[in-house]
Order: sequence, then C-alpha cells, then structure tokens
Amino acid sequence: MALAPRDTAWRAVEGGLELRVKAQPRARRPGLQGLVAAADGPRIKVAVNEAPEDGRANRAICALLAEELDLPPSRLSVTAGAASREKTVLVGGDAAALAARLMARLS
Repeated sequence: MALAPRDTAWRAVEGGLELRVKAQPRARRPGLQGLVAAADGPRIKVAVNEAPEDGRANRAICALLAEELDLPPSRLSVTAGAASREKTVLVGGDAAALAARLMARLS
C-alpha cells in the first residue's frame, strides 16, 4: 500500500522523486538526521556545514543527498524554498528505487 504524500517526506513525480527537506545550515555534524515533524507533514532533516549564503547550503544539501543515494549531484536540484529552511528537492531517476534507497538510509 502506497503512503499518501502527507504521510511521508517524499512523493513520486514524473521523472523522479520529490523530497521535502528541513535544512540545518552551519551544523557541527553534517548528514541525514532522520525525519522531523512540520506543519505540512514530515520532512527529512539534512544538516550541512555550509552557511546559507550564495546558495552554498543548497548545493551542499544536494551533494549530501546525492552521496547518500549514490547518485551524481547533477540529478538533484532545489525546486522550492531556496531561501528557506524548508525546501523541496527534486531527485531524477526511478521513483520506486529512489524511495527504497531513501528508506534504507533513514531507518
């Protein structure tokens, strides 16, 4: 049974997977920090060392997620919330395979 978009921090879209992310810039320990609650449903908390200046944190988030999902960074892009801590990241590829990899990393 598939989860509704509000029950998970990602959803399948044409061409890939859309991730709902909560960014933590200037973190001491970068990496995936699990799922966190937000007003619009759960989000994946991603901590990066970079400051949120000139898009550095956004690029770091995409690079970290690409590494965690074993993908080239060019397959990820921030599609919403570039200047916000709550972002939407598009990951190009097979949605089912990407969701399975993501679940394995978060568990």
